[in-house]
Amino acid sequence: MSAARRIPGLRPDGGWDIPHRLNMARQCLQGPQTGPAIIDLTGESRRDVTMAELSAMTDGLAHRLLEQIKPGERVGVLLSQSPWCAAAHLAIWKIGAISVPLFKLFKHDALHSRISDAGLTRVVTDDDGARLLGDLAAPLIAANTKVTGGPLPFADTGPDDPAVLIYTSGTTGSPKGALHGHRMLTGHLPGVSISHDHLQSGDCLWTPADWAWIGGLFDVLMPGLALGIPVVAARMDKFSARGCADIIERGGVRNVFFPPTALRMLKAADTSLPGLRSVASGGEPLGAEMLAWGQGAFGLQINEFYGQTECNMIVSNCGADFPAQPGCIGKPVPGHEVAVLDADGEPTNDEGDIGVHRGSASMMIEYWNKPDQTAEKFRGDWLITGDRGIWEGQYLRFVGREDDVITSSGYRIGPAEIEDCLLTHPAVATAGVIGKPDPLRTEIVKAYVVLKPDALATPEDLQAWVKGRLASYSYPREISLVKDLPMTVTGKVIRKELKRRAAAELEVHE
Repeated sequence: MSAARRIPGLRPDGGWDIPHRLNMARQCLQGPQTGPAIIDLTGESRRDVTMAELSAMTDGLAHRLLEQIKPGERVGVLLSQSPWCAAAHLAIWKIGAISVPLFKLFKHDALHSRISDAGLTRVVTDDDGARLLGDLAAPLIAANTKVTGGPLPFADTGPDDPAVLIYTSGTTGSPKGALHGHRMLTGHLPGVSISHDHLQSGDCLWTPADWAWIGGLFDVLMPGLALGIPVVAARMDKFSARGCADIIERGGVRNVFFPPTALRMLKAADTSLPGLRSVASGGEPLGAEMLAWGQGAFGLQINEFYGQTECNMIVSNCGADFPAQPGCIGKPVPGHEVAVLDADGEPTNDEGDIGVHRGSASMMIEYWNKPDQTAEKFRGDWLITGDRGIWEGQYLRFVGREDDVITSSGYRIGPAEIEDCLLTHPAVATAGVIGKPDPLRTEIVKAYVVLKPDALATPEDLQAWVKGRLASYSYPREISLVKDLPMTVTGKVIRKELKRRAAAELEVHE
C-alpha cells in the first residue's frame, strides 16, 4: 500500500484508531449535515437524504424502540435498500441494542430459524415485511415514524459491546449468528477504502447486494456514511445490465461493489460501463479471464477482496497501488495480520489454512449461543477461516474451502481454478466444481455447467478446453450440463448441494 496515503481506521503507526468508548451510530452520523448522505432511487424520482435528515429519522425510530425494548436486546431489521433501512440499524445501535439484519427474499422457514435463534420479539420492517413475518415477531413499521421527540443521546457503549448479530449465508452448514461489537465498522474502513482505490471526495458508492448481508451493510452502506461518501439506495427486482447502467447514471455512481455473480451476468450480456472510478468484488475468486474482461468493460482493474461474515475485508487488491495477480485475492489489508497455517497452527509458505490473528477490529466476538462452534473456529490466537490458501510472494492465492478441496490421485485440486477456466469458454454461463467419490482416485473432478442461452457445447468440448489450459490431472472427468445451479441468496454456488447430487448419482448407478 502507498505509504503516503492515510488509511481510514488506522493510526499513522498502523495500529487501530479505536477509542475506549465507541458507538457505530455516532460514527456514521457525525459527518457533514448537508449534502446527500443517501441518494434514494427506490421511488419514481431521485431523493437526496442529508445526514441531518437521516439523524432525525434515526431519532424518531429510536424513541419508538425505547418504548418497546431495552438496551442489549436484539431487534430485527427486515428492510431492503432504503434510507429507513439505514436509520433502523442506526437507531438500534444508538440506544445500545443489537441489530439483526434479515433478508426480504427469505421464506418462512429461513426467517423462523433466524428469529428463533436470535430471540427476536420486535422487527423493524415495512408493510410487505410485516406480511412476511406473520406471527413470528411483532413488526414495527419504520415508514410510519414521525420525526418527533428531539435528539436522543448515544448509548455509552464500548468497542467490544455487542452491536450486530449477522447470520452467515450457510454455504457450508446451517447459518450461524456472528456477534460483532461496535469496533466492527472501524475494522472494515481500511479494506473498503483500499478496494476502491482509496475513497476520496467526489466518490459515490453503490452495490446491487442487499443491505441484509455483510457485503451490502458493512462493505458499502455504513463505511460510506462513516467516511462521508454518498451511498445510493436502489432496489432491483431482478438484476439486469440495463437496470444496473440506469442506477449508475441516475445516482452519479463512481464506485461499485459487484458480487461475482453480477459480474458474470454483465459479462454474459457483453456490458460496458465506462465512467466508474473503481469496481470491487468479493465472495468468490475471479479468474484471469474475468479480470481481463473487466479492464475492457470498465476501463480499470477490478479489485478483488476477501473476508467472511466472521472477519471481513482482511485481504484486498488495490489497482491504485499494485497490479492484480490473476488467481490471487490480493495482499493483507493493513491492520489485519493474515497467515497461512500448517496443521500445527504455525505460519507456512506451503498450502494451508488461511487464518487471521486476534486483534483484527472486524473479527466477531463469538457465534451466538454456540460456545463449542466458537472454540472450533479458533486455533490458538488465530481465527481459522475454513479456506485454504498459499502465498505467492506478498499475494494470497485462494485454493478453496477446506471442505471443497478435491483430493484426486494424490493431487490436491482447488475447484475455483477449474470453474474460472470453464467460464472462459464462450458457451459457458456459470459452473460449479466438486470432488465426486471414486474408488480408484479417491475423488474425481466433477463439473456442473450451465450454458448460455442458445449456446452449444458438449461435455467433451469442455473437457478438452480445460485440458488445454490447466494441469492434466485437474480436468473434469465428468461434466453434467444443467439448467441452473444451487445458489445462496448472496450468489455463491452451494457446493454441498452439488455433492449431494453427485452422491445420489452414485447410488443410482450402484
